[in-house]
Amino acid sequence: MRRWLIPLVLLIVSALVGWRVALVYTPDALMRLAERRVATLGGGVNHMSHGPLVTAAARAIVRPSPDLLYSSCPFSLSGGPVLVEVPAIAAPYWSLSVFDGRTNVAFVRNNGEAPGGLRIAIIQPGQAAPAGYQPVAVPLAHGIALVRVLIDRTKPIDTIDAQRRRASCRPA
Repeated sequence: MRRWLIPLVLLIVSALVGWRVALVYTPDALMRLAERRVATLGGGVNHMSHGPLVTAAARAIVRPSPDLLYSSCPFSLSGGPVLVEVPAIAAPYWSLSVFDGRTNVAFVRNNGEAPGGLRIAIIQPGQAAPAGYQPVAVPLAHGIALVRVLIDRTKPIDTIDAQRRRASCRPA
């Protein structure tokens, strides 16, 4: 029994260290991969890209819903705050979510809470938001802002899509 004790303890310690490393580093690595992919497909960092209507071939990051239109902005706060504006959209439902660099949700609002649209400033703790913008503090200097718009595929979406495409993301 004694000859197996040290290898067994080493195995348990190694497993615990590996488990902890995976928990700490996997979310950040996955988010950086997602940010790079969205930035590459959509025109860069701190820029809102507006995805096309979802089809069976659409698989940029996760399996998207065919009932939603997506707009996304991978952001970097290295140059200061990032301003995100979403106008009122005449859709049954729309939302703006901000995910920090570890995939945590930092902010979510929808048309029920903000029927007139949203103006937020993504900032780091201790920074101030410009006047007229709601501050959204994130602990890391990167992440993704995501707009989702529910559509009715039996009706024309031109007006809703035009309103969604007015959503923007830019450095302050």
